[in-house]
Amino acid sequence: MSARQLDAGAGSGAVSGAAVGLAGVSKRFGSGKAGGLLALDTVDFALRPGEFVSIVGPSGCGKSTLLRIMAGLVAPSTGRCTRPEGVATAFVFQEAALLPWRTVERNAQLLMELEGHAPASCKARAAEALKLVGLAGFEKSYPHQLSGGMRMRLSLARALALRPGLLLLDEPLAAVDELTRDVLQEELSSLWRQAGFTGVLVTHNVHEAVYLSNRVVVMSPRPGRILDVIDVPFDFPRAPELRASAGFAALTGRVTAVLRAQHTTPQAARHAQAVA
Repeated sequence: MSARQLDAGAGSGAVSGAAVGLAGVSKRFGSGKAGGLLALDTVDFALRPGEFVSIVGPSGCGKSTLLRIMAGLVAPSTGRCTRPEGVATAFVFQEAALLPWRTVERNAQLLMELEGHAPASCKARAAEALKLVGLAGFEKSYPHQLSGGMRMRLSLARALALRPGLLLLDEPLAAVDELTRDVLQEELSSLWRQAGFTGVLVTHNVHEAVYLSNRVVVMSPRPGRILDVIDVPFDFPRAPELRASAGFAALTGRVTAVLRAQHTTPQAARHAQAVA
């Protein structure tokens, strides 16, 4: 089922109960004679409360721009993005972006301090978040004393300390090694189930998208459009062994096939047809 079929009523109020509703969202950067750069074109999507969705697509297709529109950091050029009132939103970037002069616990408190929480609340909630991500005992350490995986856990703890209803993640696991990435995927899935937030992940890794998500959104090359929204049927919690199963391979293959179809040149298509 295509995204346009799935969310055909998005522009007419069908997204009113969604965690995030996107209706006719486009984004153009710049102006002038060339008309600027069209990054996104007519995106309709309804993010359901409590689900975890991953967005995949080629580089430059507008995935991160779409995530920033969901966060309210970027305004769409056309269309609208709606979120329920009073839902806290947290954003985790690809880089951990920690303050090197602050300890682990002080880094975890940073966003709460910026939002004006009382010092006692900041300390208590940071301690809770650090425990959730497995960093209890490292409170007095500094970022340079942590591994790459631990720094990313700290970045997650900083976001989780806000107790967000909506957590947006822009390729947070891209910089770690493959084994650490697998472990962090499992921990992120566990955190999602424990904390109960609605999650959106931008990633280039199809296996990561399928492993973590209820649904995978597949985007076209720029200007980004939603090509397909693929349901992931595997129950939670998901064991690490799922990645080696035939069903997992089939589903990742389906997502990859949608992505590859957009990069097939007419010459390559003729060659494939001739070989067949």
